Amino acid sequence: MHLSSHVQPMSQFEHISVRPLSGALGAEVSRVDLSEPIPDKVFAEILSAFHTHLVLFFRAQTLTRDHLKAFSRRFGPLFRQPNVEALAGDPDVVAVLKEANETGISTFGGTWHSDLSYLEAPPMGSVLYAVEVPPHGGDTIWANQYLAYEALSDGFKKMLDGLACVQVGAPHGVAHAPPADLAVSRSIRLVRGDPEADRERLHPTVRTHPETGRKALFVNSVYSLRFEDMSAEESAPLLRYLFDHATRPEFCFRFSWGRGDLAVWDNRCTQHLAVNDYDGFRRLMYRTAVAGDRPR
Repeated sequence: MHLSSHVQPMSQFEHISVRPLSGALGAEVSRVDLSEPIPDKVFAEILSAFHTHLVLFFRAQTLTRDHLKAFSRRFGPLFRQPNVEALAGDPDVVAVLKEANETGISTFGGTWHSDLSYLEAPPMGSVLYAVEVPPHGGDTIWANQYLAYEALSDGFKKMLDGLACVQVGAPHGVAHAPPADLAVSRSIRLVRGDPEADRERLHPTVRTHPETGRKALFVNSVYSLRFEDMSAEESAPLLRYLFDHATRPEFCFRFSWGRGDLAVWDNRCTQHLAVNDYDGFRRLMYRTAVAGDRPR
């Protein structure tokens, strides 16, 4: 087995400062004000850090939604989430909100996943900006799927390479929908019962990143249903192993939000989970997404 995060102790750049936050993934970027236009030479360094660390954090930014969208567009065209209601009059921004009086419910993104992996072309990445945060709790955890793949034995890798996985939009569809009485937030509206979300799409179990060339696991417990030419029952033991393996602690980093913090992550080589441990407190985040391509 080989386990290497490709993360340096300290990344040296001319225009920005980058401080790795864990051995697995995640780095804090400073000397950048995201409310100002970002020169190309500065963004080139941000993009280089993004490809190295997979998730970048910019602390204590003061941003409008227009600032958020402008920064997101530097990574590519904006992607409009098909099964989540956007802000009125601002279709590119989703308000990820849980009110203080919403207790004992599930939370948006509260299961390990890669964003919308069931789509023909899932989003390349996502940007999340903290508007209001609880005094404690409400963290987000990311898992490095490069490391998850690289830690597998050569024999396991050989079995997975070339194996396709069926992905479906289970939470939003009909055939695999969650229980109708599931207690969910009233503050963020998800589309339920959409037959189009039941459409099965084949994506590689191991995805090759189009820019770094590295291989990453590309299955998750929300959208991955079964392997090609196998039943769900036959696929379940192997999928369960991969779901557990992909989120081992040594592949993960947990981030505690402060007001004004912004995160941007690569959806092609990470999974993430929102920790639902802040009942009784309000939490509001603004989120955008960047269009991607078909996994290869």
